[in-house]
Amino acid sequence: MNTFINTRYGKNKLTPKQILTDPVLFLAFGFGSGLAKKAPGTCGTLAAIPVYCLFAQTPLLVYSLLTIAVTLLGISLCGIAADKLGEHDFGGIVWDEVAGYLITLWFVPFSWQATLVGFILFRIFDIIKPWPIKWVDQKVHGGLGIMLDDVLAGIFAGLILLWIF
Repeated sequence: MNTFINTRYGKNKLTPKQILTDPVLFLAFGFGSGLAKKAPGTCGTLAAIPVYCLFAQTPLLVYSLLTIAVTLLGISLCGIAADKLGEHDFGGIVWDEVAGYLITLWFVPFSWQATLVGFILFRIFDIIKPWPIKWVDQKVHGGLGIMLDDVLAGIFAGLILLWIF
């Protein structure tokens, strides 16, 4: 039977149930979106859209504090999740995509157009990984390494988004 999710994840072969019932893994897997068999990073970024829509209703200072909190929490969250999975930067760990997408839209006024273009730009930078994103992805390890390449992708995408909007 071909499903949208795998039966086991990481070198430690965790089940979807183990991931969804563990609070750290549930968050690291982007509320379960990282369980997707295909394009978990894109699914994680899609899961970030409602988070962004919620945060976008707040003043810039609150949005900023929430985005910083999501990013800093992600360093520990992603590191612990990688340890539990037995695999560094496992594709299903998508909390970094959530943070990167929030960073992409940080200083852009809310609009559905910006939400969509920000999604596309962030995915392009996260997938292609131009320098220095690729260097960071290859050289920085642990939770910081998992998060930092997406933070940079978010910054690059956000700068272009600011220029467009």
